[in-house]
Amino acid sequence: MRNMKPAHKLLFVLCPMLVLGFIYYSSGKLHLHVWGQKPLFDKQGFLLNLDTRLPPELVYKYGNLSEGACKPGYAAAKMSAIYPKFSKPASMFLDRNFKRLAKVTNFLPPFGFKTQERIIDVILSGTKNYGLGPDLDSLSCKRCIIVGNGGILSNKSLGSRIDEYDVVIRLNEAPVSGYTRDVGTKTTLRITYPEGAIQKTERYEKDSLFVFSAFKPLDFKWLRQMVFKEKLQGTEGFWKSVAHSVPRQPSEIRILNPYFIQEAAFQFIGLPQNNGLMGKGVSNMLTMKVFLTLHACHPVVGDSQNQNMNLSLPIIGAL
Repeated sequence: MRNMKPAHKLLFVLCPMLVLGFIYYSSGKLHLHVWGQKPLFDKQGFLLNLDTRLPPELVYKYGNLSEGACKPGYAAAKMSAIYPKFSKPASMFLDRNFKRLAKVTNFLPPFGFKTQERIIDVILSGTKNYGLGPDLDSLSCKRCIIVGNGGILSNKSLGSRIDEYDVVIRLNEAPVSGYTRDVGTKTTLRITYPEGAIQKTERYEKDSLFVFSAFKPLDFKWLRQMVFKEKLQGTEGFWKSVAHSVPRQPSEIRILNPYFIQEAAFQFIGLPQNNGLMGKGVSNMLTMKVFLTLHACHPVVGDSQNQNMNLSLPIIGAL
């Protein structure tokens, strides 16, 4: 080192640093191949390499169930295995204790109920019911299916299969009458918002719950008028015409927990929080319903082997 020229000394010091810097940079770009370690999860927290085999704990719990049996807790457990950010099950609807829901307290609609606490209290005092109903609430295992609006079920003749599920969820104005051979006759929940609600009262199915999903503060004012059968007033602020009445008793109306929109947007899709304001990408309700079913529903052994059902239905209980 003593006889080395200054330029040579500088190179002697810089070369190892450059090599180490290159290795460090490459390790991130090449998923740590240099160090022999591969990342398990992507930036959103999803498992990079999905393993179709059941984790040992699920094999032990569900391995001996006969085909066609309902598997309570399976969907959430499987989701947690591929997406550790998936949290514990949340309540499907708001009840009188909704102010205790810390995750949604500080967000404006659609991600929470900030500024709307008083009107929600009034609405819930009128509906008085906050579950699926005694029969469904008593089930330890609920098989659910979401029937989308894209027309993919046309000419599939899956209506009878759809009706076999405990909970059939339909979105907005998805039609039933005239299409029962393909989409079924059963509707347990119809999840919608003011602009998406059916406007012709005769098109509502009997014995279904009207589930309200708010996207803006004005939506709660509309819901209050629907619950208490008030004359619709103040339609400015809606982007299209809205229903003037909902042919449901207050006891048949629910408010969807905004937690599902929040989790779907910020965690599942990975949208920026944007100071809690609604941005692009959350107007499509289907992703949010995926989160809902993962929390509240359970798959059926054997459904994943029915290729016709998997290809034809946007979301089924056997996720």
